[in-house]
Amino acid sequence: MQLQQWQQQTAAALAAVSDNPLHEARLMLCRVLSCSSSYLFTYPERVLQQPELIALTAMLHRRLQGEPLAYIFGSWHFFGLELAVAPCTLIPRPDTEILVEQALSLPLAAGSQVLDLGTGTGAIALALAANRPDWQLTAVDLQPEAVALAQLNATKLQLSNLQIRQSSWFSALAAQQFSLIVSNPPYIEPEDPHLQALAYEPLSALVAADNGLADLQHIITQAPAYLLPGGWLWLEHGYNQADAVQALLGANGFSQVSSVKDYGNQWRISGGQFIGSL
Repeated sequence: MQLQQWQQQTAAALAAVSDNPLHEARLMLCRVLSCSSSYLFTYPERVLQQPELIALTAMLHRRLQGEPLAYIFGSWHFFGLELAVAPCTLIPRPDTEILVEQALSLPLAAGSQVLDLGTGTGAIALALAANRPDWQLTAVDLQPEAVALAQLNATKLQLSNLQIRQSSWFSALAAQQFSLIVSNPPYIEPEDPHLQALAYEPLSALVAADNGLADLQHIITQAPAYLLPGGWLWLEHGYNQADAVQALLGANGFSQVSSVKDYGNQWRISGGQFIGSL
């Protein structure tokens, strides 16, 4: 079977589970053939060999069962980095790159201490560490499997300005203080219909009580004790939670509170600066 034929047939099959089936078909081909997407356009009549067809068929079967491509591939791209992923953590998403961009835009001095809460794959912390080698990053996660995965990614990327620890939010950080705290915590309501499409990802990293605000509220109320005067807190949240998060930030001593929209024009992150004690 030729590349173009397989691509077209697979895209038709993937339409049942994907919003962008043709793109996913191309990603599968690029993964198995170790080629760029331009190769697929240049050599559409190239005939797939039997081992390649076997590998592609296995991938397609898993995808048609609903398994995300990132878990099938075992890696995913985030902010220019290729990260190992596993079902113990969320798949890094483009909208979370907004949080990285906001953090990188802040006027932090060289040597600043930065904390990433609930790091998962390490995506946010790794992106910040790679782009600001003069910052010192600390990343924590409750799940030991996530800590191990984030450490694996840090080792592969040879980042020396990042330490990864197991902690339930701030619990293992003692009296440490930071110039910036970032987090993409669980923020989906337990009854949210969107959870059905996220069945392969860990619920513990997705769902929070109190209309999805429980973990966001915990972080916001605890963060002042771990921030230096003038330090910043920026958080990812649900599309309909910006007002509630801004109100929590204002009630807990943060100024310059604002929100930023994601690539889909939805309010996605909110944050502010902690000037001093309440």
